[in-house]
Amino acid sequence: MWLDRISGNSTPGPGFDSRGSSPIPRRSSHLSPVPQDNRPGSNRHGSSLSVLLTPNDSNTSLPATARDTNGRLNATKTRPSDVVDPLEVLNGILSKRKGESADKATASDPEVKPSQLLEIIDFGELSLEEFVAKEDERRPRRIQNTDAGAQTIAQFEKERDKFQELHSAITGCDDVSKSVETYLSDFQSELGSVSAEIETLQTRSIQLNAMLSNRRNVEQLMGPAVEEISISPKAVRLIAEGPIDDNWVKALNEVETRTASIEAKASSSSSTKSIDDVRPLLSDLKNRAVERIRDYLVSQIRALRSPNINAQLIQQQRLVRFKDLYSYLSRAHPTLAGELMQAYANTMRWYYSSNFNRYLLALEKIKIYPSDRNDVLGGDPSAQRTGNVVPGGRAGSAAHDPFSLGRRIDILRNGNPIAISSYVAEEDNAFHGIEVPFRNFNLAILDNVSAEYSFMTEMFSALSFHQITRKAMEIFEPVFNLGYGMTKQLIEQTTDSLGVLLCVRLNQHAAFELQRRKVPVSDSYINGINMQLWPRFQVIMDAHCESLKRVAANTGRSAVSALSLAGGDDLSRSTAPHFLTQRFGQLVHGILVLSSEAGDDEPVSNSLRRLTAEFDSLLAKLSRTGGDAKRRERFLYNNYSLILTIISDTQGKLATEQKQHLEQMLKSSGKRG
Repeated sequence: MWLDRISGNSTPGPGFDSRGSSPIPRRSSHLSPVPQDNRPGSNRHGSSLSVLLTPNDSNTSLPATARDTNGRLNATKTRPSDVVDPLEVLNGILSKRKGESADKATASDPEVKPSQLLEIIDFGELSLEEFVAKEDERRPRRIQNTDAGAQTIAQFEKERDKFQELHSAITGCDDVSKSVETYLSDFQSELGSVSAEIETLQTRSIQLNAMLSNRRNVEQLMGPAVEEISISPKAVRLIAEGPIDDNWVKALNEVETRTASIEAKASSSSSTKSIDDVRPLLSDLKNRAVERIRDYLVSQIRALRSPNINAQLIQQQRLVRFKDLYSYLSRAHPTLAGELMQAYANTMRWYYSSNFNRYLLALEKIKIYPSDRNDVLGGDPSAQRTGNVVPGGRAGSAAHDPFSLGRRIDILRNGNPIAISSYVAEEDNAFHGIEVPFRNFNLAILDNVSAEYSFMTEMFSALSFHQITRKAMEIFEPVFNLGYGMTKQLIEQTTDSLGVLLCVRLNQHAAFELQRRKVPVSDSYINGINMQLWPRFQVIMDAHCESLKRVAANTGRSAVSALSLAGGDDLSRSTAPHFLTQRFGQLVHGILVLSSEAGDDEPVSNSLRRLTAEFDSLLAKLSRTGGDAKRRERFLYNNYSLILTIISDTQGKLATEQKQHLEQMLKSSGKRG
């Protein structure tokens, strides 16, 4: 750039190419038609000096000037035929000048080259010969210019290093410019590619927007219809392979809802091809769900047969929690659902039968008060006991009075609804009445029947209550048979009328509790137990009556003295109450306490009337044994007064009838209490 200012926009010499390393394409100078080449004697320093020559010594500007002059001559006049072609003359002059310039440059003549080069030489309407002649006239001025050029060259020689550094800097700038040009060219090409891609993406975006708009329109129209017949892949995968949990049940409900909707559409006149395509897939999914439900229920039923398993734990956490599975199975495959129900019933039948068998064995180890045929009102207390006597029974039951209710009533009044465990029953060494094992066994039946029936109504809700009740009775049939057998064993040989009546009341309480819980499964069992207890109670009451008849028949014999309170005293000299009166009063008191809420349809009232009649007859016979009428009246009065005192705290319809009867007997005896 600095050289261009020095040369006045002239073309540099052949030895120096100031734009050689520039990335910008080189423009051909219109001043030099002659191609530039590297001459042998030129170097970089020489080329740098050539730019300082004057335009008078330039040999590169002449061709352009000649062309311009020639053009002007051709434009003004026509060359004569005997005149030599000016181009040939000019070429000869140029060749001669070029040779002279080279010789002068070799001789280091400062006048060889002008200090300033001119791009355009004005010939001023002169021919070449005239122009040269005119130049000669101006020679002194040229010499002056030559001197100035010599000074400039000398100055340049002194500052050569600076110019060399400047040249190197310019060359570096050209390299950088070339690199920048390359980068810009690449950037331009890449920018074009990016622009083309942007246009492509813009076109694609327009197409996608159009497709999205169309899809939204289609989805708005077809979305509800597709939603009714489609099932999410997540739900299908969960049913086919996922674990059975709450999410599995939700997926099953979703599939069932979709299936019902599709079946309804398939049966209607608006059925479509898509529904026909989906139905086989739904059928396969339904079969897979049924298969998995079957495997799950079978595994849980099998777990109930494991030793020492808690059935209630499996029922509540693994079966009731997923009760919808059986409901779905009953709708999708009723036959399989019925088979699984029967398998469950068989399993629980075995489960309860085995467990209640073990519990009954533990209850049989409870010690029961021994019973004897002499434990009746007319029995001889001094006679040796026979019959059902357990080891150590006599010593253990010495304080037991079979005619007194005592604290045995607490078994009805306590609020403990839990049966004793097998371990407690096996370790208990105390004696108990027959009502203790009876209560615990039947209480266990009550609790288990209620729990099982509640589970079955919740788990198998797809079945009717009649079917569930029938299956529950089938499950507990062996247990009910065990209850019948235990009850028969307890009361078959006993004469404990109060114990049997306690069992009757316990059975009635169990019936009331089952009615309150709305469990009809044990109704037949309760009725069966009643049919065992009431006849046995009547038999025992008849035994009491027969014993009193025997005593009355033996009145006046030696047996009478044995029955007196004085031991061997004669009844004719005593008016104290007979010891049978104490027995009778305690027995009646116990019966009245246990019958305070008895109904008219119970056999207790008839049995008690017969027993009272037999006792009245016995007292009448005993009063007539010797002595006067006054003693008889006092004897009857004392006995009836004792009975009335014993039953004075009883309540109920039967108690009222007995009190009224005793009051009448007191009036008839001639004394008033």
